[in-house]
Amino acid sequence: MPVLEGLDWSPKWVSHLGCLKGCLDYLSVDISDAWLFGGTAHAFVINLSDDLCPSGPTAWTSDIIFKLGRNLGFTVETAFGSRGDRTLKSAQQHAWALVREAIDAGAPCYGWELRVPEYYVIAGYDDDGYLYTGPMTDGVAGPLPHDRLGDTGIGMVEVHVVKRVKPAGEHRVVRDALRAAVRHAREPGDWRFDPYVMGPSAYETWAGALEAGRALAVGAAYNAAVWLECRRFALEFLREARERLGGAAVWDRAVEHYDSVCRGLETVQELYPFRPGLREERLPSDERAREAVAALREVRDAEAAGLEELEMLAEEALCHAA
Repeated sequence: MPVLEGLDWSPKWVSHLGCLKGCLDYLSVDISDAWLFGGTAHAFVINLSDDLCPSGPTAWTSDIIFKLGRNLGFTVETAFGSRGDRTLKSAQQHAWALVREAIDAGAPCYGWELRVPEYYVIAGYDDDGYLYTGPMTDGVAGPLPHDRLGDTGIGMVEVHVVKRVKPAGEHRVVRDALRAAVRHAREPGDWRFDPYVMGPSAYETWAGALEAGRALAVGAAYNAAVWLECRRFALEFLREARERLGGAAVWDRAVEHYDSVCRGLETVQELYPFRPGLREERLPSDERAREAVAALREVRDAEAAGLEELEMLAEEALCHAA
């Protein structure tokens, strides 16, 4: 029963980055949570449906995490397939072989939906399947039979092996991350799936769902928790970048705008806290909703202003990037 001792996830609402952080810690890659969230641009992402479905935080093309991950000192090897394109069985076989080879070599892995629709660190395997840790587990769980991976309603196999590489310079990390953040907000293109909305306009979608009484209770709470976590790390990334690269006034303006974003999202999260037992019921358009809507529209404006500063910061970093 090969198990990588000491490998665990780092509990986060964004389980994808929580699993990545756990794998990077195992590989002794020295990186803060904020530098990981910000350097992959995930800290600046938002993705919502018009009913606040809890799928929003994961229903976007997140390859940018791996592209920018090279700057941060890691790369991934992936097994992927889905029932929709009739590659589920072959992907299951590929994933099983890939994971066993990686763990035998001491390389950490993580994958999608080993229990619920979230990401999980794969800590080891036995003759039957995967041993894993992540959301809703208490220590190492499993085994999940290898021929059941991805055999769910979503029907997707996604497994990644994480490997260490030489990181890029700090200016390049910041330049590439902020450029990606601005592009995501203004031209999401192939990052976005219909009918989801990305960028500052997503806050108006969020507000509209609450105003119209079509927001799902569990989705409202989950989205609030996820996007607040992201923006808190966006704020910390900007502060860390200012400290690493030097404190021009434009950094202070960006920090101020994202601090306003965080405070607004904290209001929304306090109004709609995540708790066990939330259901797929619609929230009423009431005084609580009106308070959240006002906060979200302030967040929308603060983030739009913050993006203007990010664009300038990216150009400033470009002058110094190798």
